[in-house]
Amino acid sequence: MQVREATIIRIRELLKRERLTLYALAYKTGMPTSTLKCIINGRSKNPGIVNIQKIAEGFNMSIREFYDSELFDNLDQED
Repeated sequence: MQVREATIIRIRELLKRERLTLYALAYKTGMPTSTLKCIINGRSKNPGIVNIQKIAEGFNMSIREFYDSELFDNLDQED
């Protein structure tokens, strides 16, 4: 699994855990819903650390907490 794929899965996990819709997360982060959809649907090849930080803050967590998941262990090398 690559970082992008693990990030998508992590966001979906957190949405489910927190019982948030993508629209609610967009509201909490101040990000356009279209940007979040591009990230979640894999159209964004590199969502950027600034966007990931905003997403983490939308879940009331630090970026360190966002990446604190087994999903990010043993990732494949990206091209």
